[in-house]
Amino acid sequence: MPLFRRVPKRGFNNKQFARRFEIVNVSQLEGFDDGAEIGVEQLSQAGLVDGLQSKVKILGDGELTKRLQVAAHKFSKSAEQKIIGCGGAAIKVGGNEKKSARRKQA
Repeated sequence: MPLFRRVPKRGFNNKQFARRFEIVNVSQLEGFDDGAEIGVEQLSQAGLVDGLQSKVKILGDGELTKRLQVAAHKFSKSAEQKIIGCGGAAIKVGGNEKKSARRKQA
């Protein structure tokens, strides 16, 4: 049997560094009243996300007919267009996360 099959497999796994978002579709926002302000708290109370510590991404699957002000961590382009197209607002909240840049050592 070749050596590479006999040696245990080890290596880098990116699981602990991955960013995880809870997904909410635009069609799920239809359950809210017209003109409502929707944040992570309201989504949690409605049962669309697990908790207040969840990071939320709004996706553009479905149709939206109500004017809503939605605050989330991320928006897809189509979701943002649909929310703004109905006269609402898509507000990005949360971290100004800076990517770690490697410094050049002189």
